[in-house]
Amino acid sequence: MTTSIIFASADMLDILLFILFIISLILQIGYLLTIQLGLRRVTTAKNPKPEPISVIICAKNQLGNLKILIPYLLNQSHPNFEIVIVNDRSTDGTRKFLDDQRKSTSKLTLVHVEETPGHIDPKKYAITLGVKAAAHEKLIFTDADCYPNSNHWLIHLSSGLTDDRSIVLGYSGYEKEDGFLNYFIRFETIWTGSQYISLAALGHPYMGVGRNMGYKKSLFLNSKGFNGYQKLTGGDDDLFVQKNANPINTSIVIGPESLVWSKPKQTWREYYIQKLRHLSIGKQYSLKSKAILSVWSSSHFLFWLLLISLAIFRIEPYLSSGFFFLRTYIFYFTFKRSSQK
Repeated sequence: MTTSIIFASADMLDILLFILFIISLILQIGYLLTIQLGLRRVTTAKNPKPEPISVIICAKNQLGNLKILIPYLLNQSHPNFEIVIVNDRSTDGTRKFLDDQRKSTSKLTLVHVEETPGHIDPKKYAITLGVKAAAHEKLIFTDADCYPNSNHWLIHLSSGLTDDRSIVLGYSGYEKEDGFLNYFIRFETIWTGSQYISLAALGHPYMGVGRNMGYKKSLFLNSKGFNGYQKLTGGDDDLFVQKNANPINTSIVIGPESLVWSKPKQTWREYYIQKLRHLSIGKQYSLKSKAILSVWSSSHFLFWLLLISLAIFRIEPYLSSGFFFLRTYIFYFTFKRSSQK
């Protein structure tokens, strides 16, 4: 009698593990198909009409990167734009370099920050000063360690800012270098981009990247800028989107003409610190955004945990192997499509 109960309990445990495995598989496949559906709705800009634009860059001790970036920006084919660079307390000769550059072009507007007030994060303060100094209503943002993939970047990305669209989201990839860290960073960046771009296309814009996005000056001023999270380190891009974006006022512009490249972290420590900052900012997301993102992360963890458990206890090995390859194929297809987009 006791032996029968033990075997029955073992059978029930096997069934429970397999059912949980199937549930995690369904959640994973459902999420991947959602990503594919969102990507299908994203189209590249067609016949963009250039309007006056201000490009805003905040830089702290970025002399070497600014020497690379500024020529890229000055060579943009956009007929009417200015470059607003906020020099955030640099000590590496950035100020002198920018002042010299200002003498040779009328497109450059400079803001020099000498001191940051204690009630706001330094970068958010720099961005705020840049926005206020901008001459135009439509603003495009990038970082000093980035550069556009095309001379038509500004025309294409800014085409997403229209009469009824106040926020535009673009994509920024990382340069290809040798080593597993670089491979992992590029993989993770493509996957993150796949999620926020496809979900925005489906009506839930939840984040953007400050390396390649834009919004209207009036939106920033009317929403009181970074009010509510001004002291946090980070969040000047994704929390701004969380606060202000909706399906009606947000557009997406992707494709080779609108792509921006960025320089990746060189050590695992640098990457770890960057991810910790991103994860801490993610805690400030809305409940809906956190719920959507947790479906992927929790089902992903559960899928692999249960797959290993099924293998150890040899529970339905052929079925679980088949489902594993099915999930792998769908993920590969989704990731490949994301990369192509």
